[in-house]
Amino acid sequence: MAQARFTCDACGADLVWDPAQGQLKCSACGKLQTVAAAGGDAAAKAIAEQCFDAALRAQQPITPGALEVKCDGCGAVFNFEPPQVAGACPFCAARIVAQPKAASPLVSPSALLPFRTPVEGARGLVQSWIGGLWFAPSALQKMAQLDALRGVYLPHWSYSAATRTRYAGERGDRYTELVTTTNAQGQRVQQTVVRVRWRAVQGIVEGPLRDVLVVATQVVDERVTALEPWDLESLTAYEPAYLAGFQAQRYQIDLPAGFELAKQRMQPVIEGWIRADIGGDEQRIHARDTRYDDVAFRHILLPVWIGAYRFKGRVFQIAVNARTGEVQGDRPYSALKITLLILAIFLVILVLAQASRR
Repeated sequence: MAQARFTCDACGADLVWDPAQGQLKCSACGKLQTVAAAGGDAAAKAIAEQCFDAALRAQQPITPGALEVKCDGCGAVFNFEPPQVAGACPFCAARIVAQPKAASPLVSPSALLPFRTPVEGARGLVQSWIGGLWFAPSALQKMAQLDALRGVYLPHWSYSAATRTRYAGERGDRYTELVTTTNAQGQRVQQTVVRVRWRAVQGIVEGPLRDVLVVATQVVDERVTALEPWDLESLTAYEPAYLAGFQAQRYQIDLPAGFELAKQRMQPVIEGWIRADIGGDEQRIHARDTRYDDVAFRHILLPVWIGAYRFKGRVFQIAVNARTGEVQGDRPYSALKITLLILAIFLVILVLAQASRR
């Protein structure tokens, strides 16, 4: 199988994607080269959403020259474009010992967001993030040892659907009532009490939901979800050259399973529609049934710097959105600082209680 290579037209050395320049850069002479990406109608067609049902019947490799390797440590499967080699897993840092093979057929990505934050910038963002952590040990910023950051394109599913939901519930309207009670001194006093009057309701809410993102990896899903929002309006038609110098993880959550997760992310929005439709001061939702029509999707690759830092013998994983610079990750906490805060809050409550008695 022919291997896809990206070489400098001046010296013949390998080209890699340079986030700072937004172009391919020669690893030897530094010459920049623009990616020959699709444009016009071809690009618009590539980025456009695809029919959910039709995609299940047509699967293909990520690109003809892509190679695939699986990490024995964490189970992550990722693709890379030669001449890059798979040396270490970007998720658990384990050395890759399995031999690469031709990438398996899959729903190929249609679009991606190229890396925009260079590794030096990502490293600085991580250091600033570490320095700004609340309730972190005081020595963290000085002692944290940042390991190498690895650039990875992580697979995402983006789903859209027209939804129609039937619901049944109750509407609660608050009203006040004057009641007579007996106080601690045995005196009868009147006070105003807020009550809720409930009545049964049912109805239908409809609406489109677009670009509901699902992280299609089981390695860093929660952390990467926290890296939202992504500038999906800047999506570029998929072109293997953007992968030069980076790795692209193959999705572990397939298209149907991803849609089930997307439904879960849609539910809070639909619940908000139901509550607004019920109206009143309070709402109870007893049953709902949602139908999803015109389901469409996009398989997109989003750029993330994955790394870790070490502190007092422990390793904390970290991720950087390579478009916006958003940082999320694991972190240590200072038990002393948390204890002092709790004591301070208790002291304030005690002082306020003493003042109210005077």
